[in-house]
Amino acid sequence: MRKEPLVNGSVYHIFTKSIAGYRVFRKKSDYKRFVEMLKFYRHESPPMKFSVYLTLSDKEHYYQNHLLTKGYLVEIIAYCMMPTHIHLVLKQLKSSGIVTFMKIMLDSYTRYFNLKNKRKGPLWQGRFKSVLIDRDEYLLHLTRYIHLNPVSDNLIEKPEDWSYSSYPEYLDISRQGICNFPDSIMLTPDEYKKFVENRKDYQRSLTRIKHLLLE
Repeated sequence: MRKEPLVNGSVYHIFTKSIAGYRVFRKKSDYKRFVEMLKFYRHESPPMKFSVYLTLSDKEHYYQNHLLTKGYLVEIIAYCMMPTHIHLVLKQLKSSGIVTFMKIMLDSYTRYFNLKNKRKGPLWQGRFKSVLIDRDEYLLHLTRYIHLNPVSDNLIEKPEDWSYSSYPEYLDISRQGICNFPDSIMLTPDEYKKFVENRKDYQRSLTRIKHLLLE
């Protein structure tokens, strides 16, 4: 049991990382699979297994005609997959929706990863962490922090070059259709891009000294 139950209608920053800094996303196909899982498993009681869904010749047609008829466990506001960890911003819609969503997601990816890499055992470090986001201003700044993660870790130079976050959706570059944008993030794509890029160098400098900030 979690000490404080997650509340319907509330928004949370969800964070989970791999055991001992293990690289859980190694290839583009790993990242792409997880992105598809986000879209699939946010629905309540999908009518088929995800592995079967991936084999469909017209997944989008099936999604529009079958999955969209199902309710949502969560709304996904923002996400970013990193080599060793995951950031999500989720709004809970159903009781225990976030817990259910995260358990299915992480268990499913673990089975896939272990089978693919001939590995056994857990992949993730205990329970996911959650922080309630109770201010619109905090939510806006949090999405920026998440979208700048790949830049801060020197994986890329420009955040839009990271295909495994919701940033391309925020810039209206991607048509993934995963994110629900709350009214508190009422910036145009150009305005949001400026908002993010104005903080890029500062956030990178914080990353260099974050071990000091934690002392």
